[in-house]
Amino acid sequence: MNYSSQSLPLLTVCVKLKAGEPYAMDPWIIRTTVIMLFICCCQPKRDRTLFCSACHAIIDELTHSIDQVDPKQTINIGSFRLNPDGSMKDKKVPLARSETHLSELLDGVCHSMSDYALYVDPDTQKKQYMRFVPRSSGSTGDFPDLENFQFDGPEVPSGLKFTCETIVEELEDDIIALFSQNSQDAHNELCNNVSDYCKDTSNTDKEL
Repeated sequence: MNYSSQSLPLLTVCVKLKAGEPYAMDPWIIRTTVIMLFICCCQPKRDRTLFCSACHAIIDELTHSIDQVDPKQTINIGSFRLNPDGSMKDKKVPLARSETHLSELLDGVCHSMSDYALYVDPDTQKKQYMRFVPRSSGSTGDFPDLENFQFDGPEVPSGLKFTCETIVEELEDDIIALFSQNSQDAHNELCNNVSDYCKDTSNTDKEL
């Protein structure tokens, strides 16, 4: 049986320990063990309320921003095809769901998290971050009672903004793919299937 040069010290440790012989472990083995233990055991647990709420909020904010764009507006993107004269052909696509526009929206979407706060349902006591600031173009009639929002304490909107930035960094390509394809169930697709931010939670509301 062949062993790599890195596996031989570990094999020696196992043989000597099995035989009951004392063995001074190499420093690199100790360092590697400590690092692995830290990675496996010491990573902070993600707050499901924060991540699930932020995931839904990102989708709601992007959807609203896309809806504000004239569907007839287009943008020129590069094409691999050439005209007979050798010039590059221009290809036009709808601006609203173009990769360029979606990337721009993602750059600023987390700033909207300051319009959200922790909402506690008075009947079920379920917690989730919801929008408390009405949109300029929307109705205020369906907004929850402000008395049920928490605007201070350890669960502040800055935590939601940081969580939003983490999600965008981790799932930017997936988010752009979902919206460029105009997915009809982006909430479930992104927050349950692509990620597990909302799995095993009672937060099933799609509109925050």
